[in-house]
Amino acid sequence: MTAYALSRAEPESVGLSSTRLRRIGEALRREVADGQIPGAVVGIMRGGKLAHLEAVGYRDAAAKEPLGTDAIFSIASMTKPMTSVAIMSLVEEGRVLLGDPVANYLPQLAALKVAQDGGRVEGRAPKRPPTIQDLLRHTSGLTYSERGGTPAHKAYPGSSIVASERLDRDEVIATLAKAPLLFEPGSDWEYGFSTDVLGFVVEAVSGMPLGDFLAQRLWSPLGMSDTGFALPAAKRSRYALALAKDPLTGAANPTIHHATDKTQRWHSGGGGAVATVSDYLRFCEMMRSGGRLGSADVVGRATVALMTADHLPAPFFSKIADAMDPAASGYGFGLGFAVRRQPGIAAMAGSTGDFYWSGVYGTYFWVDPREQLSVVLLAAAPGLIRMRYRQMLRNTVYQALT
Repeated sequence: MTAYALSRAEPESVGLSSTRLRRIGEALRREVADGQIPGAVVGIMRGGKLAHLEAVGYRDAAAKEPLGTDAIFSIASMTKPMTSVAIMSLVEEGRVLLGDPVANYLPQLAALKVAQDGGRVEGRAPKRPPTIQDLLRHTSGLTYSERGGTPAHKAYPGSSIVASERLDRDEVIATLAKAPLLFEPGSDWEYGFSTDVLGFVVEAVSGMPLGDFLAQRLWSPLGMSDTGFALPAAKRSRYALALAKDPLTGAANPTIHHATDKTQRWHSGGGGAVATVSDYLRFCEMMRSGGRLGSADVVGRATVALMTADHLPAPFFSKIADAMDPAASGYGFGLGFAVRRQPGIAAMAGSTGDFYWSGVYGTYFWVDPREQLSVVLLAAAPGLIRMRYRQMLRNTVYQALT
């Protein structure tokens, strides 16, 4: 199978102003000059053509080493949408059902409990068990330890990255089996280990490590040659480093494991991958094109439509903004992606039906089917300053439409 090649086009030929697109680099260069970020790479595709690919700033700010467009970044939770596509490919084959209890595939999780009032660990049996759909839309009740201070939160094994460094796969599953759900499955939205559990389901059903499954079904067919859970030594010179200190707080930035000799003890479907902008644009374009890209047939058109529909009930109207991204008011959540419900409400530009997700280390993407846009921003910007660049990029991209 021939890997899909990104086809370049002049911006004006796909309805973008090259003059206005220059504002993206100008804005980011101001941020670099002010010491807010080390650098960033931005890629924009419209109508299936690569209209803009730009690197700004430094791969290593301390050494003043310039950033290249082929730089590799830790994409953290931008791993989650790819894991979601992996599970949906098994749904398409009839090997997994969305309405099935998670314990059908991971019997270790058959006795999950719901935390009592105040987050007490001594829980009670849920009214119904969490399902595969709950995992995909983050309504399972699973969380991360840092997302609260209750005893229930403290029972969780850190975050996806922390858990993958410190515990092996079976230890993580055993810990999650004892940690109480924050709420009745389906009754609320909360971010956490749901997508890592999906990765465990993929492994249980396929008999393959998650990285091997993703390479076979997604990365290799799409030509995502720099995407994976490990950073090979030969590619370390392209890896983008964060600033030593958070520009907002002055505190030391976290040392991301891909920048060290630390290894993941299992493939974290919730946060463990690295990628380049060009690689992730291929994934976005596959989703925008209804599951296909070039000769790669990843998932079906109806599956993409189901994944990018809003799966949250009306009472969850502001859950994404309240719990994750303040600018995303009015977004719902599908099966692996936040989904825009209407043109307004959110504090950033977009179209009804656009879908996105992000990574805690400063990465971000969105797909706008109505405008035929796929946009990827990769920056090594951990900390809350990352929220600034999500809005900035949205607004500077949409102002360039002609």
